[in-house]
Amino acid sequence: MTRDVTPDLAKVRLFLTEPHPCSYLRDRSATTAFVDPALPISSDLYARLSEHGFRRSGKFLYIPRCQGCAACIPARIPVAEFIPNRQQRRCLKKNADIKLSVLNRIDGDEHFSIYEQYIHQRHSDGDMYPPNRSQYDDFIGSTAPFTRFLEFRKDGRLLAASVADILDNGLSAIYTYFDPSEDQRSLGAFAILSMINFARQNYIPHVYLGYWIDGCRKMRYKTQYQPVELLVEGAWTPYNSLDSA
Repeated sequence: MTRDVTPDLAKVRLFLTEPHPCSYLRDRSATTAFVDPALPISSDLYARLSEHGFRRSGKFLYIPRCQGCAACIPARIPVAEFIPNRQQRRCLKKNADIKLSVLNRIDGDEHFSIYEQYIHQRHSDGDMYPPNRSQYDDFIGSTAPFTRFLEFRKDGRLLAASVADILDNGLSAIYTYFDPSEDQRSLGAFAILSMINFARQNYIPHVYLGYWIDGCRKMRYKTQYQPVELLVEGAWTPYNSLDSA
């Protein structure tokens, strides 16, 4: 007889950070709960935590636990139901000359150069600015057996990269960075569309996009990938049904 050795989620120990300035809503403070770093994280446990809204950042699995605020709402795309809209089809066509590779390892020097440019030009107001190699290695380079890197190249030149965790119940999109000089290609959108296609080809049911935050312009884009689902009051609910309620 096989015994289930996956820890009961109710018994997973969480640690809370001290309140700190919120990275997304400047007038608020944030508190983050993260899973005990000493707990071995199996793919199965990670998948179950993802269903409850947890995310990975570097070596840590976390979820917002902010007092008096619930603006960060987990979002995921049901892959089988996704149909690209007209703008997304144009994005795919515009980037048809890009070659996608899915890798276990990357050239850190080459990637950090793109990441550094991206943070300087696109996120100079964020908590990852200014970028440095140690920070990059802790955030991007902390991998597990289920981590994959998606490289986007044109004629061999690296244009963009995405970090994703491949789980039984979904692909968790960790982070995407790209060459800011290629802004006209909409590489951020192309990366999400590519992850959806990869998930479909590999029979992965969901793409987890992280948190949708209605009050943050940089995080609202996630509802453009219909029919996106939001985790509301413990249930994954289609965004359109919430919007029309």
